Amino acid sequence: MQWETVIGLEIHAQLATQSKIFSGASTAYGAEPNTQACAVDLGLPGTLPVLNEQAVRFAVKFGLAIGAHIAPYSVFARKNYFYPDLPKGYQTSQFDKPIVGLGRLDIEVDGKTKTIGVTRAHLEEDAGKSLHEDYHGMTGIDLNRAGTPLLEIVSEPDMRSAAEAVAYVKKLHTLVQYLGICDGNMQEGSFRCDVNVSVRPVGQEAFGTRAEIKNLNSFRFIEKAIAHEVERQIDVIETGGQVVQETRLYDANKDETRSMRSKEEANDYRYFPCPDLLPVEITAELLDEVRNDLPELPAAKKQRFQQQYGLSEYDADVLTTQRAMADYYEDAVNFSDGEAKLVANWVMGELSANLNNNNLDIQQSPLSAERLGGLVRRIADKTISGKIAKQVLEFMWNSQDVADDVIEREGLKQISDTGALENMIDQLMADNAQQVEQYRAGKTKMIGFFVGQLMKQTQGKANPQELNKLLESKLKG
Repeated sequence: MQWETVIGLEIHAQLATQSKIFSGASTAYGAEPNTQACAVDLGLPGTLPVLNEQAVRFAVKFGLAIGAHIAPYSVFARKNYFYPDLPKGYQTSQFDKPIVGLGRLDIEVDGKTKTIGVTRAHLEEDAGKSLHEDYHGMTGIDLNRAGTPLLEIVSEPDMRSAAEAVAYVKKLHTLVQYLGICDGNMQEGSFRCDVNVSVRPVGQEAFGTRAEIKNLNSFRFIEKAIAHEVERQIDVIETGGQVVQETRLYDANKDETRSMRSKEEANDYRYFPCPDLLPVEITAELLDEVRNDLPELPAAKKQRFQQQYGLSEYDADVLTTQRAMADYYEDAVNFSDGEAKLVANWVMGELSANLNNNNLDIQQSPLSAERLGGLVRRIADKTISGKIAKQVLEFMWNSQDVADDVIEREGLKQISDTGALENMIDQLMADNAQQVEQYRAGKTKMIGFFVGQLMKQTQGKANPQELNKLLESKLKG
C-alpha cells in the first residue's frame, strides 16, 4: 500500500519585547535563574496582569504580513493544566477568539511554489523552564521565561513531506526576523516548533490519527523527527496496530521519537475567559499605523535584488534569507561603487566562510560592509587580484584597517605595468628556450609552466589577464 504523509505545524515565536506580556519584568536572555520573575509572572494573590501593547502590535504586524484577517475583537482565556514550571497552574492564552485569523504563506520546494494555509496566530505567555542537568536525579525550575510573550502560529495540515515542512518553518523564521518581532534564535528557544504528523493511504480523504512531536529547535531535527515518525506510524499500521493520538518527544541522540503523554483535547484544558483582562479591540487607526510600519518583505526584496542588481534567483534567495545579510549586502554594494555581482560573490563566499569558521552571525562580523565594499572596489579596478584580495581580507579581519592601507603597507599592489611584465616574460623565455620550442611545436599546455614561474617571481602580484595576453602573444612569436 502507498502512504501519504499529512503534516501541520505549530510555531512558537518569542516576541522581541523588552518586558513580558503581562508585567514589567525583563525578557533579557541569560540572566541568573529566577531573577526575572516578578509577582505577576508567578500569579501571586492580589496581582493583576496588564497587557503589553507592543506584543499586540507585533501580532498584528505578523498577521498583515501573511495577508491574514485581523480580529477587531479578541479575548484572552485561561488554559488550565499542571506542570512544575507553570507557577500559576494555568497559562493565559487565546482560544476561540485569536487576534490573527486565516492567512497564507507561499513556500518553494523543488522549483515549485505551494501555498500553506495559516489557521491562526494567537498571543500567549510562555511557561518557565525545567532544568535536568547537574541536579543529581532532580529537576531545577527556572521561572525567568514565565510570562515571556509568545505568538503561536498554527498551520493548516497542508504539508505532505518533511521537505515542505522545513521550507515552511524556514520561511516563517525569515519572516519574523524581517518584521523585527522575533530574533529567531532557535538555540535559545525563542523560535521552536511542534509537529503534528499522520499518515493515510494515498487517495483517502479522511486524516489518519496524528501524533504531536514537541519542542523541535532546529531545521535538521524537524526533518529527521518527521522521517522517523512517518516510518514508525506506517510500521504500526502495517503490522496490525493502531496509531495512538499522543504527544511525543524526539531524541536526537537515538534518532527516534518516544511517547511523552496522551494528547489532550481542548476540553481537557477547561478554557474560560480570563476575568482579569479586558477584550482586545483593534482599531482602524492602529491597523494603519502598523501597516505603514511594515518593512520590505523577503519575497519583494528577493525580486528587487534580481531586478536592481542583476543577481540570479539563487544568489538573491541566499542574500535575502536574513534581513541582516540583505542589509549588509546592500551597504557593501554602495561602498563598492555598484559592483553588485562581485560583492554578492564575496558575501556568500569568503565572508560567510570566515563567519562560519568563527561561529559568528553577520551582525557580529568584524569586517564592516563599508570595509568589504572598499576591498571589492580594489578588485574591480584591478589594484589587486582576487587571490591577493583573500590575503588582504585576512589582515582586515583581525584589525580595523581598510583595504587601501593593507595593500600599501604589505606591498600587495598588482603588477599591471605592460613594460615590466614584458621584460620579465622576455627574460623567462630566454632562460627556458626548450620550453618555448615545445609550446611552439604544439604543446600549448606549456603556457601553464610560464604562468606559474611568473606568478612565483612576482609573488602572485602579476595581473593574470594582462600576463596571459602578453604571454600568448610572445610565445606565438
